Amino acid sequence: MLSKIQATKCDGRYPRVLIIGALLIILIICAAWSLLSGAVQTNLNDLLAALSGETNSEFKNIVIREIRLPRLITALMVGLALTLSGTLLQGLFRNPLADPGLIGISSGGAIGAVIAIVCLPALVARLAITDALANTINWLGLPILAMASAIGLTFIIYRLSLVRGRTNVPAMLLTGLAVNSIGGAFVGLVVTIFSSDEQLRTITFWTLGSLSGANWSNTVVISVCVLIPALVAMTQGRALNALLLGENEAFHLGINIQKTKRTIIITSAIMVGTTVAFCGIIGFVGLVVPHMLRTLFGPDHRLLIPAGTILGAITLITADIFARTILAPAEIQIGILTAIIGGPFFLALLIRARTRGTILSSI
Repeated sequence: MLSKIQATKCDGRYPRVLIIGALLIILIICAAWSLLSGAVQTNLNDLLAALSGETNSEFKNIVIREIRLPRLITALMVGLALTLSGTLLQGLFRNPLADPGLIGISSGGAIGAVIAIVCLPALVARLAITDALANTINWLGLPILAMASAIGLTFIIYRLSLVRGRTNVPAMLLTGLAVNSIGGAFVGLVVTIFSSDEQLRTITFWTLGSLSGANWSNTVVISVCVLIPALVAMTQGRALNALLLGENEAFHLGINIQKTKRTIIITSAIMVGTTVAFCGIIGFVGLVVPHMLRTLFGPDHRLLIPAGTILGAITLITADIFARTILAPAEIQIGILTAIIGGPFFLALLIRARTRGTILSSI
């Protein structure tokens, strides 16, 4: 049975190497397009000069190397993290409607971000510290609190879903839905009672998701916090293929079920918690891209995991290009674009699953 799952479309007309190679070429093209796109007009000569260190135009060099390049890498990392997490969770839950928001990662990040935006400035103002230290705390406070709360809330949901020492997937889904509701109520309460008009605007823009805050300092942190768990998560392809047959069958095939679940949940929480902390909530990428790949190339996670990470990066880079250029020099929040595309797709997926009676088939 496992060999049948692994002998998918990608082994015949669509060899894995060919698919991944084609996606890498598209990724390189999109990366070059991103570096050339924006309110400041640049061409290929400007790009090559900036990347090689030449000084045809110091202003354009700064635009490309200090603004567009870190934003490009951030978009790549965020797209990779969201899509890889979505692929892993859909495989773990055996449900195409699963995404990182289901297990509380996004809600946890939102709670931490709201606390940082509303409470941290008042706390820092009361401390007898230098302005430099206060600015550092304010700069690091939002991502650290958002990441910590995202990972912490995911761990709580994981613990609540343990039944006799084993993770119960349906219990985790239902616990995640309940905790998401509580988290949303908490955010609404804090915003309504404690936030000022300026803080309310900050929270609103953060919840819509944006890459506009990308700089080299943030990009380095995001890259480290995404790449390390991503490398660990990419080893789970065979285990997820076995889980498609059911947990009992996977156990008899030699898969450590509990270790696989912990690995997927922890790595997903770290990756998505990082992206939520620095870029806000960017929805539907972790849902749409893995499901589209699964529809095109079958259920083999040996292909879905590497191909999904590349296609996720392509998707977010492309969305960021349109976010920066549609109303240039103004900018659309990238979460709005992903919602415009992903929302109708999600509804179509729900309708299709409902007609087939498979919405909760894995539960």
